[in-house]
Amino acid sequence: MSTILNAIVDGLVWLIGGCYHICHNYYVAIFLFTLLTKVILIPLSVMVQKNSIKTVRMQPQMNHIKAKYMGNSEIISEEQYKLFQKEKYNPFLDLVPLVIQLALLMGVVEAVKKGTDLTSVPIEVKGLTLIVPLIAGISAFLMCYSQNKSNVLQAEQGALNQYGTMAFSVLLSLYLGLFVPVGVGVYWTFSNLLSIVQLFLLNIFINPKKYIDYDALEESKEALRKAKEFAPAKSKVKRKPEHIQKEKEDYKRFLSVSNMKIVFYSEKNGFYKYYKNIIEEIIRRTNIVVHYITSDPEDAVFAMESEQFKPYYIGENKLIVLMMKLEAEIVVMTTPDLENYHLKRSYVKKDIEYIYVPHDVNSSNLTFHKDALDHFDTIFTSGPKNKAEIAEREETFGLAKKNLVEWGSGVIDNMIESYEQMKDGEEKQKTVLIAPSWQKENIMDSCIEQLLEQLVQTGHKIIVRPHPQYVRHYEERINALAAKYQAAGVEVQKDFSSNKTVYMADMLITDWSSIAFEYSFSTLKPVLFINTPMKVVNPDYQEIKEVPIDIELRDKVGISLELSSLGEVNASVDKLLNTEQFAKPAMEELRNYYIYNIGNSGKVGAKYIIERLMEKSKKK
Repeated sequence: MSTILNAIVDGLVWLIGGCYHICHNYYVAIFLFTLLTKVILIPLSVMVQKNSIKTVRMQPQMNHIKAKYMGNSEIISEEQYKLFQKEKYNPFLDLVPLVIQLALLMGVVEAVKKGTDLTSVPIEVKGLTLIVPLIAGISAFLMCYSQNKSNVLQAEQGALNQYGTMAFSVLLSLYLGLFVPVGVGVYWTFSNLLSIVQLFLLNIFINPKKYIDYDALEESKEALRKAKEFAPAKSKVKRKPEHIQKEKEDYKRFLSVSNMKIVFYSEKNGFYKYYKNIIEEIIRRTNIVVHYITSDPEDAVFAMESEQFKPYYIGENKLIVLMMKLEAEIVVMTTPDLENYHLKRSYVKKDIEYIYVPHDVNSSNLTFHKDALDHFDTIFTSGPKNKAEIAEREETFGLAKKNLVEWGSGVIDNMIESYEQMKDGEEKQKTVLIAPSWQKENIMDSCIEQLLEQLVQTGHKIIVRPHPQYVRHYEERINALAAKYQAAGVEVQKDFSSNKTVYMADMLITDWSSIAFEYSFSTLKPVLFINTPMKVVNPDYQEIKEVPIDIELRDKVGISLELSSLGEVNASVDKLLNTEQFAKPAMEELRNYYIYNIGNSGKVGAKYIIERLMEKSKKK
């Protein structure tokens, strides 16, 4: 090895000597030497430029792979490896210039010592030679800045990587410049500056824009961003050993079940309420075993286990793999975006029927991504508008027809039952409940004090019930609000253990919260809507002509006011509480029109599932 190094050093000494013989100036000689090495290495630089272009050209495909298999690193690695093989791409080629540059630098250090008079070390002799490390650092900054802007691969890196590399390179140049001979610092400076020139020349002769679809790249970045948004969040709380053990046992137990008929999936504790009526009706009418997966180890469903109801704890990461190898006849979910992000249809059993059960009666076209329900086979629709917008989307975009079951709302059915059990005689004093959403610029952020200043003049009982997430993040702000209006009799609630406040209120004030329709259709009472900025998940929702229920119902179950019209709040409250337009008979008529099968959604849902299982059984 030392023989090879000596030969390289001798060759570099000869080259520097030859350059010096031409110009008789060591600074110019080092410049010529550096230029010659750049010219000699042009084939390598061209190869690296093409490899970098290939890397970025593949980036859209890599982003879509990461988005599709978000959370499953093994499959992502496997799919990327297949892509690299297909494109004949070698990620290690980008390291070749670095290795050669380091080898060349070590050789230059020795060559400068042997072949030039520029052997002084700045840290030792100080004086003017200290300028060399400073110039080397500046040249490193200029090179990194140019690469961040113009290098085909580096320009696509994140700001942290770009500026982290820049800081490291500059600091390394300053540090090394102090401890190596002046001649080496001069070489380093010339090398950096010539690299900038070389970069611009390569971009002219091998222009990345001719090979890379930057529009597709931006689209893939957006897909990846959405995938990260909907991927299962890694819990900051360390899982208890008993939860880890339970997951192992439940995972094994689940996979051991043969001839599985139906699986329900719940994201967390409390989601059972969306399935409750359906599951209980299936168990009442049949001997079918319901398998219930939850990603919450402390879900209340574990206390409900029976011969016909089998709950399992499967955390988000194991769930990704489990869903891919699932074998059942029917899978029921309240989680949208099947196949789009981390949850996939089974790779093993292709004829599973996937059923989507909505959380609420809101427009899926407005409040979900536009393709959020495209990969389900069956949708339990809450009402005619929900059904119409899904059917119109299928027609507009030529999508496969889904089974659109006229179902209703289990949540509203249960709320009606709870309200009937809870309600008592009417109080003389009316109660106005303010229950905002948790979205940006909600009532709490935009106009809560303006509302309260007017409402306290009505003589009604005023209750403010912020969203639980708002309480969690802004408790001090809420405490200050409670203190300010305590003397005026305003009650600010932070305890959400009971829904009695919601049921017993004579009217509701909200913004774009889904609680509005649940409240109105379960109690048959009106709502005052404050038009804060609308929550729009699908910016292309107007591609469908069907008006979202979130918009259409605002002026039917209540009154909507712009922020600029808050002076009309008290008059609106009076109208809502005292006119026939918003009395119970009118509200009941609206409910029966907009929601299917009031009080019977569980029976309808169970009937559909049971019949489909019987049909599937006959085909075998």
